[in-house]
Amino acid sequence: MYINAIDFLAVGMKTGQFILSFSILVVLHELGHFIPARLFKTRVEKFYLFFNPGFSLWKKKIGETEYGIGWIPFGGYVKISGMIDESMDKEQLNKAPEDWELRSKPAYQRLIVMLGGVIVNIVLAIVIFIGISWFWGEDSLPAKNITYGVHASALAKTMGIKEGDIVVSLDNIELKDFDALESKLVINNPTTLQVKRGDSIVSLAIPASLGGALAKTRKSAEMPFLVPRMPVIVDSVGKSAVTMNGTNFEKGDTLLAINNISVQYRYEFEQVKKKLADSVVVVSAKRGSDTVLIKALVNGSGQLGIFVKQPYQIFTTEHRDFSFAQAIPFGVKRTITTLDNYITGIKQIFTGKVNPNDSLGSLISIGNTFPSSWDWERFWTLTGVFSIILAFMNVLPIPALDGGHALFIVFEMITGRKPGDKFMEYAQIVGMLLMFGLMFYALGLDFWRLFK
Repeated sequence: MYINAIDFLAVGMKTGQFILSFSILVVLHELGHFIPARLFKTRVEKFYLFFNPGFSLWKKKIGETEYGIGWIPFGGYVKISGMIDESMDKEQLNKAPEDWELRSKPAYQRLIVMLGGVIVNIVLAIVIFIGISWFWGEDSLPAKNITYGVHASALAKTMGIKEGDIVVSLDNIELKDFDALESKLVINNPTTLQVKRGDSIVSLAIPASLGGALAKTRKSAEMPFLVPRMPVIVDSVGKSAVTMNGTNFEKGDTLLAINNISVQYRYEFEQVKKKLADSVVVVSAKRGSDTVLIKALVNGSGQLGIFVKQPYQIFTTEHRDFSFAQAIPFGVKRTITTLDNYITGIKQIFTGKVNPNDSLGSLISIGNTFPSSWDWERFWTLTGVFSIILAFMNVLPIPALDGGHALFIVFEMITGRKPGDKFMEYAQIVGMLLMFGLMFYALGLDFWRLFK
């Protein structure tokens, strides 16, 4: 029962962070439509977080607008009088346009209303990244500082990487942040990777197919491409730790073996724990100049109830602080870089370099990107990234999305001809079918991965 509670706690933490992040993004996006609509004296009938077909979890009417929370967490919407939108309310379009309807407003005002959400999401991402830089600064772990070398996955071994290699550079450009290795391999398409092996620097060719293979492993249960080899050092002891011979785990213990099986490095520790799940073991640990034996329970989830030090706590990192003035250009640059990386990833799907089945994911995949414990820096970083993705997806010229509505308005401004209400109705239906089809397909992929 306790093990299940721990699992549910982790899921709850992920879910809580996801709901808060998603709610912030959706509400601010819809405010981007709501505010200019009201400034242009257009009536907004509904303002909803999440969709509400049939019923709402909560609703309240204030003035002319009904505010509410729906029960399908795929987004949100504002129902603006005089346009075909997610609500598919066509009744008012059968009547003559009223002054307070969007369709009676000049084209430039309608365009601003349509693009308001996208603009807010971009501005939000910039503000978030500025705040992160100013408040937390930037920490990075240079690859060369991982002094024990790396543990190579099967994929890494196929290109010649060996256990204990120290990664140095990509295309002879120093890798200053080890955590960025996989994204650089996928997005930047480097052709060579340099490693330190013994006293020599070895240059390894990177196959063109590596980016697609990496994208596939990210969506599976396979280990990362490379993980740092590092000692297993106890950082703290949880309440769930169970010991039986009077010797307990202590902060600073360096684990050496479990049941005489070496756990010199973290990846060995994780593998051995899983094999010995739901059993009593004897752990050998170095404590100061002594070696102690600890009889402990490995629970059904393969956990000892201890928390071990992370790479940033073991290896030498580089930290950079920013003044507020310095954080502004850095935040803008980070927003542009994140958007560029996302667009590059989309291009790789359409050019066949990455299988879409390995890259697409629904709300389950998005939720899983949040950590199992609450981490505000990680929370805001992911919120900034998702804000950029939301902006990009909404600006695509697809009916039912903001970009589709904007495209029709731009067409009207250029040609002087406004698309008919019937055309807009059918376009909205087609766009919604496409979007919901993609959503359910991505959801199906996530369930398939879970069962697999």
